[in-house]
Amino acid sequence: MNLLNDKTLKWKRYTEGDDFDYPIDYSDAILDAREDGRLEILVKWEPNCYCHFHRHTAEISSLVLEGELHVTDIDIETGKELGKRVRVAGDFVHKEPGDVHMEQGGANGALVLFNLYAPEGEGKLVESLKKDGTIISVSTMERILRKRK
Repeated sequence: MNLLNDKTLKWKRYTEGDDFDYPIDYSDAILDAREDGRLEILVKWEPNCYCHFHRHTAEISSLVLEGELHVTDIDIETGKELGKRVRVAGDFVHKEPGDVHMEQGGANGALVLFNLYAPEGEGKLVESLKKDGTIISVSTMERILRKRK
């Protein structure tokens, strides 16, 4: 499979809602989801748009394939910005669970390959958050695997 040219990928698009004051427009395509808690997923951001504010509850690695991904780390206790960084094509990062941040596509958007690992319990992957840190939704391996059957 060529991740940059595969026309058979099934993309799910997420757009802004009434609860958000920033432009949300991103899509994801699951490449593989396994019973052992491993998930490979492609995520693409439209230019200058965000995904939902979130916390990673699983171990995660990512590789920027195209464009720029702007990442803003947030202190969940205070809501204050801890720092910003721009990740470009070729940048690889590995993080342990607990990372809280906003991600935004650059001027030309972004395409990123994510590898998540949630081996225990419910297989919690990501918590989508309101600005005050309240959990909006939780993504789990269990739910993903159930949908794929």
